[in-house]
Amino acid sequence: MEKPIIFIKDTSLTGDSSREIQTQLLKVAREKGIEDLQVIRVADLGIYDKGVALKICSLDIIYVNVKLSDAEKIIQTTIKEGTPIEDLLLENQAMQTRIVLRNCGIVDPESIDDYISRSGYASVGKCLFDMTPETVIEEMKKSGLRGRGGAGFPTWMKWNLARGSFGDEKYVICNADEGDPGAYMDRSVLEGDPHSVIEGMIIAGYAIGASKGFAYIRAEYPLAIERVQKAIDQAYEKGLLGKDILGSKFSFDLEIRLGAGAFVCGEETALIASIEGKRGTPKPRPPYPSDRGLWDKPTIINNVETLANIAVIFQKGAEWFATIGTDKSKGTKVFAVTGKVKNSGLVEIAMGTPLRDIVFQISGGCFVPENKMIAVQTGGPSGGVIPEKNFDTPVSYEHLIELGSIMGSGGMIVMDEDDCLVDISKFYLKFCVDESCGKCAPCRIGGYQMLAILEKITAGKGTLEDITSIKRIAQGMQKASLCALGQTAPNPVMSTLRYFESEYLDHIEKKKCRAGKCTKLLKFTIVPEKCKKCRLCVTNCPVNAISGDREKGYTIDQEKCIKCGRCFDVCKFEAIARA
Repeated sequence: MEKPIIFIKDTSLTGDSSREIQTQLLKVAREKGIEDLQVIRVADLGIYDKGVALKICSLDIIYVNVKLSDAEKIIQTTIKEGTPIEDLLLENQAMQTRIVLRNCGIVDPESIDDYISRSGYASVGKCLFDMTPETVIEEMKKSGLRGRGGAGFPTWMKWNLARGSFGDEKYVICNADEGDPGAYMDRSVLEGDPHSVIEGMIIAGYAIGASKGFAYIRAEYPLAIERVQKAIDQAYEKGLLGKDILGSKFSFDLEIRLGAGAFVCGEETALIASIEGKRGTPKPRPPYPSDRGLWDKPTIINNVETLANIAVIFQKGAEWFATIGTDKSKGTKVFAVTGKVKNSGLVEIAMGTPLRDIVFQISGGCFVPENKMIAVQTGGPSGGVIPEKNFDTPVSYEHLIELGSIMGSGGMIVMDEDDCLVDISKFYLKFCVDESCGKCAPCRIGGYQMLAILEKITAGKGTLEDITSIKRIAQGMQKASLCALGQTAPNPVMSTLRYFESEYLDHIEKKKCRAGKCTKLLKFTIVPEKCKKCRLCVTNCPVNAISGDREKGYTIDQEKCIKCGRCFDVCKFEAIARA
């Protein structure tokens, strides 16, 4: 029988009862003659706000809201008899499938021995001694793994192209330049399971014939950098990096290069330029990096999530991996779900899982229960906004593109009725304008022009002709920009126009913002019959826009008012109207 192991984590927002329950579980186990039970407190189980959670590893059972009094029946019923306890089971626990995050929060990220104890680096040994580079690539082809960095290019094909390219030196690059607002998937893997990424890079190097790798990590991730460096050092000590790995004839060296936080350096050619010590700007393609990349040598670039999948594929087999997901989108996808949901955090779901399940089942639905969800934004600044009516859409590369969005690296921001979609579009476009390298005119000028139009609309000065101008500029950027930053920058704007054009028309024709986010369209007035003449609004107005006295009452000078909303916030009698 497999040795019983229980992972335990207190997922509540306050306090930590896991240590007390851990002690009780061990005590009861000893009393019942179970001497080899391990109860391990871990940092993450992928469950949030569910009290104390337990994962019984041998049975793949997850219990939530566990109390001290439950210890007796857990040991007797589940550990001894192998029977689940229905009232403790996590609902929809099968909705998350942890492949990339399989070790995060469970292994000690600073211990290579801990990683090895969970079959770490076994796939390196299998590839080096039981497989040729060609059969490694063929196994990747069978798995159907596509790049998790955004475009979804088949991983095996990228490797195969580099394998077939001539060069006396070849390189493997891990793209950990995670720049999307609200995204922290790569950072979490690097901090929680750095060896899985290193193992993926070694296998990739063997497959294409590379002897050198670079982990390109943004400098704003100091803990990730520290842990990856420690993992690299440990791998060298164990003979898993360096010359003649594990006694084979394959050698592979790895080092870290730091990115300065430029969003455009997530693009392959700009990233390569940055590693070479040049300004991080993109180049026209072809030639592609697989032919002429780093220092004009054949190079493959895979992101963190892609690399973290690789070891598992060779442990469990390509056929196993290919059973997860959809016909064209295999495996799982990690999302950083943020915004107006109860349970923000990382989720890893099988491709094909409906958006609705992610938002309402896994993430708990709307943070404000009485509010209505209106949209989900996926793909970061390059993605699009998906309306609630399309929440039943399966998550896959093809389905999201059909809706005018993309998978992207995995950012997912959920919005409710208190959010303004025009303002959201302006936020993402401004991000792209700020991050543009300025090398090509369509991106540099087009983005700026489109942003100026959105600012005009949100200030109440827009016209219907502005909608036509936005679409024309967007088309030019999509067709003529040098890299994906400029080509995809219009996506949030165009998707909101596609599904929420009425909001743009409200801003233009009615001079109103439904959500009250566009402050220049707001108007604050005092309702005389509700006003108690307490002067609280008068004393809190930063620009002295409220005048009057206790006898005649008070009014707000609309010319002076800066729409800060301070009077609305401090009034205790709902006497300030906002429209």
